[in-house]
Parts: sequence; structure tokens; C-alpha cells
Amino acid sequence: MSKVEITRLDSQQSDFDQRLDSLLAWESVSDAGVNEVVNEIIGRIRAEGDKALVEYTNRFDRMSVSSMSELEMGQERLQAALEGLPAEQRQALEAAAARVRAYHERQLAGSWQYTEDDGTMLGQQVTPMDRVGLYVPGGKAAYPSSVLMNALPAHVAGVEEIIMVVPTPDGIVNELVLAAAAVAGVSRVFTVGGAQAVAALAYGTETVPRVDKIVGPGNIFVATAKRAVFGAVGIDMIAGPSEILVICDGQTDPDWVAMDLFSQAEHDEDAQPILVSPDSDFIDQVEASIEKLLPTMERAEIIEVSLRNRAVLIKAQDLDDAARISNRVAPEHLELSVADPEALLKRIRHAGAIFMGRYTAEALGDYCAGPNHVLPTSGTARFSSPLGVYDFQKRSSLIMFSQDGASEMGKVASVLARGEGLTAHARSAEYRIKS
Repeated sequence: MSKVEITRLDSQQSDFDQRLDSLLAWESVSDAGVNEVVNEIIGRIRAEGDKALVEYTNRFDRMSVSSMSELEMGQERLQAALEGLPAEQRQALEAAAARVRAYHERQLAGSWQYTEDDGTMLGQQVTPMDRVGLYVPGGKAAYPSSVLMNALPAHVAGVEEIIMVVPTPDGIVNELVLAAAAVAGVSRVFTVGGAQAVAALAYGTETVPRVDKIVGPGNIFVATAKRAVFGAVGIDMIAGPSEILVICDGQTDPDWVAMDLFSQAEHDEDAQPILVSPDSDFIDQVEASIEKLLPTMERAEIIEVSLRNRAVLIKAQDLDDAARISNRVAPEHLELSVADPEALLKRIRHAGAIFMGRYTAEALGDYCAGPNHVLPTSGTARFSSPLGVYDFQKRSSLIMFSQDGASEMGKVASVLARGEGLTAHARSAEYRIKS
């Protein structure tokens, strides 16, 4: 395997910002051809329901089923998958689920209210969504961890019905994915995928119930479909490729850092690994570790493309400068591989998940740390957050005026409404003003 040429930048370069922006640029759902296909699929699912869903499943997943009854897996099948797992896999799955559940239980928000001196009550009522849809990739890209991360927060939030869709190309079923559905409390499972599954969840068919929100990762057709149906249903996010940014002071084993970069690069060719360090000699050491370790990786070809096209090794002035660069990137995963991560944490404003200290590999967060691994990508950590219980809850404002409160606030509302020229608003409030 020839040497991989990885982009290197220095934050003091005059064109640093421009070159970094070029490397970070990503738009995953702008392909006109994909949009055309997805819109056609959505239209047919809305018009023909189960018939179109069965037809697309047979065509795209190389299946030969005649009805939706063949594409649903009941609770007995999910439980059988769980009970059929090797003991070590079941123990690991249940241990991870317990940690994920425990973490998300701390996010559970409650309703609240308070009463003012005149008897007026104000507050907020928090309620779960009724039904949500979970998209799980199928085939080679089968991720039971994603089932746990998407379904358990919904379960903790109190969602009554969780509908999971997962494609099974060529009829190949991933038992670990079904077992994860059993552990996470999934209600119903349909073995359908692609844009057609997203459309079925968004609009409903004769068999697949319409949901309130769709969560979970997928390919460009799935991401494009999620964007297209947003508004009819809620969605979690439009996720881009996986990202990791490691800030290191130069004192961590370079093999560890190289492998941490690989851990995201192996997802797909568009994944983005970034190292930021004030120690140029250490960057050289990590580059040497990359060359040494890459031939040992099962997914070496994918990692190599990711490293060549999207990786960047950045020489920072110091750790403050490294934090500034990280905030500019707003990475999905941020490792603070430094002597005092808590001190550096104070300088971090934008990141999906922050892994603190030399021993905290990002991979632990993917599976069993507890916090959610569904994270904002492509710089969206500037304004969005990890998936959580709050994504499956709604908040309703509570307002109950006493007679005295309605009279006093009616005067205020009247003035403001008449100032806006909305006379009916003003008169509605004025009716409650005591004479």
C-alpha cells in the first residue's frame, strides 16, 4: 500500500481559513437526480400505499413478496432473535442498553406551573409524542447500536408506539438488529427501507401507521426523503458523513490517536478525521502511525480514501488556538486528548459530543458510554444538539388568568393590539376588563 498523502495545514498560513472551509464543505442531499427519484417514490406511496411499498421493496431489495404481511416481524420474532444470540453478544447488548437508558432517564423533563399573586396560573405541560418511526440501515450497514440510541430515548419519553423500518436486501436479516429492537421496546418492525419506507412512515399506508416523527440514519435517498417529508412529520436531522476532531497536546500514544481517526474514517469514504495539535513533531508521529497501522485494517480501502480526500492534520499555535479551530469546525465528535481536559472544556462552545481525556475513545460513545451517538454533523453543532428524550416530547404552554389578572392584562393587550391595528384582538381582551 502506497503512502497516503494527507492534507496538512498550519493555522498561521495566510490561506488557512479558505483551505479549511474547502475541506469542510459538504452537502449531502442536493443531487437533482436523487431528488427526482425520491419525489416520484413519495408520490406513489401516497397514492398507492401498500401496493407501491411492496413493489419498491421487491425491486430495490431483490425480494419476491406479495403482501405487507410478509414484511412485518412480530414481537415473538424479535424475542426469538434476542434469545438466539450468543451469550456474550446478548450481555453486551443489554449492558449497553442499560447505560443508554440510565443516561436518558436523567433528561426526562417534567411539567411545571406557578401562580401569581392575583391567582393567575402559568406553566408548561410536557407530553410525549404518540408514535415515532425509526429508520435502521440494513444489509452490510447494520447497526444494532443505532436501534438502542434512537428507540430508548423515545421509550423513556413515554412514546406509546415505536415503528421500526429496516431493509433486508436479498432477504438477509440481521439478528442482532432484531434483538436490539426487542431490548429497546420497539412496537412493530417492517422489513422495508429506502425513500419508500420514509414515505410510508410519513403519510401512512394500509399497513404502516403514520408517525409523528422519523429518526435514524440512512443513505442519500433516505436523507433526501426525510428532508422532503419534513413538515408532514418531524425529523431528527439531515446527517452528513461521520466526523472526528482530536485535540492533542502531543503526549498521547500516537497509535491511539491514529486509530481514533480510523474509527470514523472506516464508516465511509466521505468521513472526515481531523487532528489539531500545537506539536508538529507529534503530528509527524501520528502520520507515521497511520502508515504503520493502515495495512492492518479490514476496511483499509475505505479509510485510505477518507484520509486522502477529507482528512486534515492541523498545526495550532497552542491549545487555545486548537480550541478556536475546533469551535470553527463544530465537529460531531471531539476528543480532548490532553493533560487537563476540564480546563480545555471551558473553551469549547460547539461540538456534538466531547470525549475528555486520553482514555476516552470516541468508540465508547458509539456503543456503551450512555449519551446518544446520534449527533449533529457538518458544522450543525453550532445550533443543534445530540438526539435525546426531549426530541420525543412536546411542550404546551399553560395559561389560566384569574378575573383580576384578565382585567389588568386586558388593558395591556388592548393597547398593543390596537397599536397593531388588530381590533378584534383588542375587543376580545377588553371584554374581560372589569368596569
